[in-house]
Amino acid sequence: MKTILITNDDGYISKGLIDLVESLRDMANVVVVAPANEKSACGHGLCVSKPLDLIKIKDNFYKLDDGSPTDCVYVALCELFPSRKPDLIISGINIGSNMGEDTTYSGTVAGAMEGAIHGIPSIAISQCVHDNYGEEDKIANRDFSLATLVVKNIANDILTSKLIINDRKFLNINVPQIPKDTCKGVKITHLGVKLFNPSISQIHSPRGKTYHWIGFNKASWSRRDNSGNAYLRDYSGELISDFEAITDGYISITPMQLDLTDYEMMKYLDYSNLLK
Repeated sequence: MKTILITNDDGYISKGLIDLVESLRDMANVVVVAPANEKSACGHGLCVSKPLDLIKIKDNFYKLDDGSPTDCVYVALCELFPSRKPDLIISGINIGSNMGEDTTYSGTVAGAMEGAIHGIPSIAISQCVHDNYGEEDKIANRDFSLATLVVKNIANDILTSKLIINDRKFLNINVPQIPKDTCKGVKITHLGVKLFNPSISQIHSPRGKTYHWIGFNKASWSRRDNSGNAYLRDYSGELISDFEAITDGYISITPMQLDLTDYEMMKYLDYSNLLK
């Protein structure tokens, strides 16, 4: 039987993770290593300044105290898969979207990115919730059935080699928070342009110390100008961003890669005389 390693950035008790695990048990041996605490927006951080405690909750289910999704994948590969890598890594199901430039902040995306670094087919999946994150009644009743269906079908394609994810690449999937029968389908997308309007709140302790709390940034976006993108000259498919797909009621699947090099800029960036 194939093996799937699952992590997330919402913590090991997240309903999105639990529902994902249950949906995959009949198709693979599922191993979970997830953060002990919520690590949203932690990015691709790896802890090198303190020890990490891998705690077994039950068979094939661990929490990492106090690790990020990147730490979870790294530690899992070293401790639980010393001789054979998992066949697939899935990071999610994240509560909230990961689109556009937000992917650079995302711990969910980072979990899949770490898998790609180690040469393992990897998926990040998020559900674009619209309600408040911290209300337990909404979390307990949140429906992840569309997201689990999507990731299960894609995981099956990967495990049966119907879909090949090339080396150092991974998939970033965003699912709208709508019933399955109202979803219009799937769009293969590029990262959209996130419009940032930074917000921060000040909180004062009883002793008068001021703290700063970074707030959520609304999902405002604009279309990206891809007219000068040399890689798209031979592309005949539809050019649509992840934001557009989700707004229009589609599932967004964005292929991503580890190489962040701007090859276009390399053509004119010349500092040959910099040290003269």
